[in-house]
Amino acid sequence: MSEDPDKTGAATAEADAQARRTEEEARAAELREELAATDERRAEEDEAKAREAVAAAEKEESKKERKRREAEERRVAAAAEAERAREQAGNAADQAGATGATPRGATVSGAAVSSPGVGSESDPKAAAAAGAGSRAQQERAASRPGPPVEGPEKPELYVAAAFAGAFLFARILKRIAE
Repeated sequence: MSEDPDKTGAATAEADAQARRTEEEARAAELREELAATDERRAEEDEAKAREAVAAAEKEESKKERKRREAEERRVAAAAEAERAREQAGNAADQAGATGATPRGATVSGAAVSSPGVGSESDPKAAAAAGAGSRAQQERAASRPGPPVEGPEKPELYVAAAFAGAFLFARILKRIAE
């Protein structure tokens, strides 16, 4: 090498530039390594969240299945109770028929058909007899199975019923105010 100061300074500047490039490349490699580690952590976190979501969905599904099963058990129990009540009513009717007694309200008289009904001027015994007939009819109506009951998974029915009730209530109040 020559002792020319321009050539020595140029060589030093070139060596400094080379050193900076290698430092920059090393820093870029470190940043890429940190980015890869961050991506790996994010992937692990996403996987953990997915596992948690699956566990929550399974828990919710089992909860709904349990509710459905309980509703089914209640429906079966209600059907069995209704069947027992029908059977008891049938047995009571058979026993009444076997003893020769006619159940109240089973016959229709001309007076019952032509009378205007039970009022304040009626005989108290007639009012009691009329009330007994209606109780028998109520018992027969109670022993009949009603429409099937919807399960607990139908909240829209409650909303519809509340809306209909509010609508009727408003109509009644409007008529009263007129």
